[in-house]
Amino acid sequence: MQRNLSRRGFLAASAAAGIGLMAKAHGAGPAFKTVLHKAVIRGNPTEELLKGLKDVGFEGVEASPTSVEQAARAREAAEKLGMRIHSVLRGWVNFNGKDPAGDIRSVESALRAAQAYGADAILLVPCRTGAAPMPQPWEFDIQFDEKTGHITRLTAGGDEKFKAYIEAHDHATDTSIAALKQLIPVAEQTKVAIALENVWNNLWVRPDIFKWLVASFQSPWIKAYFDIGNHVRYAGILREGQVRPEFMPEAWIRTLGSLLAKLHAKDYKLNPDCRNGNWAAIGAGSVNWPTVRKALDEVGYNGWLTDETGLGLPELSRRFDRIIAGQDPVARDK
Repeated sequence: MQRNLSRRGFLAASAAAGIGLMAKAHGAGPAFKTVLHKAVIRGNPTEELLKGLKDVGFEGVEASPTSVEQAARAREAAEKLGMRIHSVLRGWVNFNGKDPAGDIRSVESALRAAQAYGADAILLVPCRTGAAPMPQPWEFDIQFDEKTGHITRLTAGGDEKFKAYIEAHDHATDTSIAALKQLIPVAEQTKVAIALENVWNNLWVRPDIFKWLVASFQSPWIKAYFDIGNHVRYAGILREGQVRPEFMPEAWIRTLGSLLAKLHAKDYKLNPDCRNGNWAAIGAGSVNWPTVRKALDEVGYNGWLTDETGLGLPELSRRFDRIIAGQDPVARDK
């Protein structure tokens, strides 16, 4: 350790210390190793639209699938402004449906559009089920076969009445895996990851089984697209007659870890008994945003935070800045 500081070194160290003290005095959040970027969803990102977003502090957008030609034009407009079209919102795909080959072709088209946009991922929801009856969100207590992903236990209270749901869940797992394996070569060719999103499709509703699904491909081209607000509905689990919020977003983030590709941001307010709830503005729900930011830093997530709420842009930008800094999105009265 060098004991003697040059004058320049002393001044630099003093300045750094002063900055640290000023930040502390002004209530700045903790320093993070990771960097988050602000984005919104805009289906057709024109130059005029992108400029308006940049003016209020956004760095990029998530776009809709389109032709390669139109995507290339949008990319040119974004790059001209120093912005990025970082992802394509492909959304639901029913690999269980009547035309699985057609569904695969539609995902291939989305991957090629993403490549033309300059995006590095598409959001894909692989299959959904409405098989009834199904458990209440807090009743899911899933155990599964580590080789197949098939459910071996759905709830702690017995599974006989949920037989149809379990069959549908296992079938969706099988068909999703088979279809996605066909798509991995296209993802590798385009250098665009397929980022899987779940929960409101009623499949893979606990972090361990969703992690298994994503990790089972052992491919850098299959990742997780985590929606922070969507998962709060399923946060509770029934334990000793009470519902406890064991699976809040930070638990999902720490479970998924390096499998995370992208994040959607919205909020959800659980009822006091943790059974059901409703959507809320970012900062008005049950998400503990400083804890989420800390968890993202712990797992080394550097990437995009994309709004899915429609909050007014200037206010949304301010709330995102506070989240990124590790603060509550809305200042609280002390």
